[in-house]
Amino acid sequence: MSRILVTGGAGFIGAHLCERLLGLGNRVICLDNMFTGRYENVAELLKNPDFELVNANVINPLDYDVDRIYNLACPASPIHYQYDPIMTTKTCVMGAINVLELAKKTGARVLQASTSEIYGDPEVHPQPESYRGNVNPIGPRACYDEGKRVAETLFFDYRRQNRVDGRVVRIFNTFGPKMLPGDGRVVSNFIVQALRNKNITVYGDGKQTRSFCYVSDMVEGLIKAMEADELAAPVNLGNPCEKTIIELAETIIKMTDSRSKIVFEDLPVDDPARRKPDISLAKRVLNWEPKVSVFEGLSKTVAYFMEK
Repeated sequence: MSRILVTGGAGFIGAHLCERLLGLGNRVICLDNMFTGRYENVAELLKNPDFELVNANVINPLDYDVDRIYNLACPASPIHYQYDPIMTTKTCVMGAINVLELAKKTGARVLQASTSEIYGDPEVHPQPESYRGNVNPIGPRACYDEGKRVAETLFFDYRRQNRVDGRVVRIFNTFGPKMLPGDGRVVSNFIVQALRNKNITVYGDGKQTRSFCYVSDMVEGLIKAMEADELAAPVNLGNPCEKTIIELAETIIKMTDSRSKIVFEDLPVDDPARRKPDISLAKRVLNWEPKVSVFEGLSKTVAYFMEK
């Protein structure tokens, strides 16, 4: 039994991760300030004596006796991280410092949930970990994009200078149950709009692409990255099945038997045109690749939203 701290543990991916870690026989401390996390995401877990929920902010110093730290704390959708961009940057940077300081003090292994957004609007496709990105450092998305990039810098500096066993994974678009219905992410947006027979809002011409990974696959990737004997470089985690936004909208309309019509609006500033992970490194060093198809994952996610 390991003692594990999950920051952002009441969020979408965090709650699934906490549940899986408990199922593996660990003791889990879930730390979340509930900005985008939800009590309902972890309500069932509170019945487990090995689970503890702490309402706190990762930008403040941490003091827990743990063996493992998963740092998932940070709003991940543009609506939420642009609501208070200064706080988003603080969460990325100060949060990384605080989990790394805790790892330095306790000797815990620590994993940083980074993002595909560190690649910006990529000029290389698909995106390998060696690609350094094309990010606008002063745009409205920079608080998240650059915040995550600095967090990666800190992880590798702590590794080199303080011998902290820090690992970095770059998460590509992930979806599934427990997503917030109004978080601005494309899958939840389209499903909610389709179920309500409202217009489905596509930004730009809809030809931009994303690669969608079901949450159970992502959780397994996170755990494999944490438990690997050695992980000395960032690793992409995502589903390389690339789809245009129009394709996604049309698929969801058919799945929900919706009367929704697709409408187009202006593309947000710095919105990436293409996104697809090169996961050859994850396959080689983690023996990981997605198992759940996008269609199967969408079916499960639609069923979840239909019950809400």
